[in-house]
Amino acid sequence: MNADEIRLEIEIDRETDGRWIADIRALPGVMAYGASREAAIANVKALALRVIADEIEHGERPRDPASVFFDLAA
Repeated sequence: MNADEIRLEIEIDRETDGRWIADIRALPGVMAYGASREAAIANVKALALRVIADEIEHGERPRDPASVFFDLAA
C-alpha cells in the first residue's frame, strides 16, 4: 500500500428485522443501514468519504490521500 492511500475494511451483517448494516471500524461511528446488502455498502462508503473529507478540511489528517480503497471483510 502506498503511503498516500487509505484502505478501509467494511464489515457487513444482517439485522433480525432484515435490514443490512455496514461498519468501518477504522473510522469510529461510520456505520450505515440499507434495505439490501449493496445499499448498506454504498451508504457506508459515502459516509466514510464524507468523514475523510471533513478530517482533511479540519486538518485532522496529515495529508490528502491519493486513493481510498474499500475491502469487504471475509
